[in-house]
Amino acid sequence: MKAILLGILASFFFAATFVLNRTMELSGGNWIWSAVLRYVFMVPPLLILVMVRGNLKALLLNMRQRLTIWLGWSTVGFGLFYAPLCFAADYGPAWLVASMWQITIVAGSLLAPLFHTTIQTETGVMKVRTAIPVKGLAISLIILLGIALIQLQQAQVLTSKEIIFGILPVLLAAFAYPLGNRKMMAACQGQLDTYQRVLGMTLASLPFWLILSVVGVAEVGLPSGHQTMQSVIVALSSGVIATSLFFSATDMTKGNVHKLAAVEATQSGEVIFALIGELVIIHGPNPTIWSIVGMLLVVLGMILHSFLGRGETG
Repeated sequence: MKAILLGILASFFFAATFVLNRTMELSGGNWIWSAVLRYVFMVPPLLILVMVRGNLKALLLNMRQRLTIWLGWSTVGFGLFYAPLCFAADYGPAWLVASMWQITIVAGSLLAPLFHTTIQTETGVMKVRTAIPVKGLAISLIILLGIALIQLQQAQVLTSKEIIFGILPVLLAAFAYPLGNRKMMAACQGQLDTYQRVLGMTLASLPFWLILSVVGVAEVGLPSGHQTMQSVIVALSSGVIATSLFFSATDMTKGNVHKLAAVEATQSGEVIFALIGELVIIHGPNPTIWSIVGMLLVVLGMILHSFLGRGETG
């Protein structure tokens, strides 16, 4: 249950990403700098945190020994996750990006066969391919139905451009984030804590952000002071706090595909938090009766996931 609560809390801080990215876009900020600056500003606080805990040397040694793995999966988990989300914010409102992002709930379950779990047999320890959690997947579909209802009225006013550029990049991000996170979690083999893993993935993704920043300078020049300040808030709220909370929750469920699916399902709370944030900050439209019904389905789905995860052992 603790992992579920951490996941919900993480979704609250993650929601700031969707709202602030949208406000930056509306105020003239470019999506490239929204993406790059978040990860640049994540480095100092994470570096200080890991150094204070005395864990920096162990992290750097692990990264040096597995540099290719760190660079590859960190680019997938952070680069191919956040850059498409920021790009999508240029073409769709916060609620659209946040709702489409929830495909990651199903994506996480569908990715299960790419991983192995260790079981004890009469002849010793054996690795077996993880099966898709069918029950968890069915509950996730309830959450997605609720999200569809939340967006029912608003979706009717979307243009084809908003649908294409506001949805397709998010689909890429929805698979990249759980894939990169799970691959690095498996690669670390419990040798590193959550903060080390988040810092390591942030550092390993910097080459990707450096290349993207060169493109940003060539296309639009340097970011404005306003966008820079908002990016600091996103980095602290979503990049440091939310990511650390979410990774802590996934670490607690390591080896149990049902509990992991339950934690990943808590991210559906981002839709509700983003919708509220957009109402308060950007003064978006009030939710309809169908939106309220959808929110109730989302909450129901998260509750069912928590019960399923609690009933499983692993």
